[in-house]
Amino acid sequence: MKPVPSEEGGMVPDPDPARMTVALDGDGGCIARARHLGAEFLGRVQAELGIPVSARAMDVTQLVVSELVTNARKYAPGPVTLDLRVVGVTVEVTVWDSDPVLPVARAADPGRVGQHGLEIVMAVAQGFEARREPVGKSITVRIALLDDPDGGMAGLHTG
Repeated sequence: MKPVPSEEGGMVPDPDPARMTVALDGDGGCIARARHLGAEFLGRVQAELGIPVSARAMDVTQLVVSELVTNARKYAPGPVTLDLRVVGVTVEVTVWDSDPVLPVARAADPGRVGQHGLEIVMAVAQGFEARREPVGKSITVRIALLDDPDGGMAGLHTG
């Protein structure tokens, strides 16, 4: 089981092996650490629980974690919480930060340099939710763990 911080600052075992919650300090290294934790979590889910995870799901999860934590670090001072959990055939990535302002995807503009992170996240996600919390906000993104036989993302419904 992956340890999680206790209220006293020590470490206690996570009671749910299909979930990991980590407080990040919001410093310059937290984005890379968050990506690493996303990959570590999905690797553990595969190894310990036998839940299959496609290479695409591993890559997309790291991308989503990176984009969400980058935005939290950029727009909200202080710590960030990263929560990863397996729900059915998806992994839910939730990032909490202290800024109560909900993000808004901007209209596509190929001439715009940067600020495409939310567009990218929404394009690769099976689900997206932004909600205000009593303090700050949380963003939850759902990502399919498996690809369908035709090479598409499992769980993605079109039409």
